[in-house]
Amino acid sequence: METIKLNIDLNVNQLIEAVKQLSPKDRLKVNDAIWNEDMEIPDEHQRIVLDRIAKAKKSRETFRLG
Repeated sequence: METIKLNIDLNVNQLIEAVKQLSPKDRLKVNDAIWNEDMEIPDEHQRIVLDRIAKAKKSRETFRLG
């Protein structure tokens, strides 16, 4: 496995450009490392989603697709 040592300051756009230079396999590793973390969803956001689900169940006709 190839190792990379970095000790540089990057802004987000520079980081994105650096990641784009990686192989597809390594990009997937970066993606997995970011999204496989346990992310805590704030209680307020959870309540908003649950409220929307409840409203959708009450008025299914409003949410029909097609």
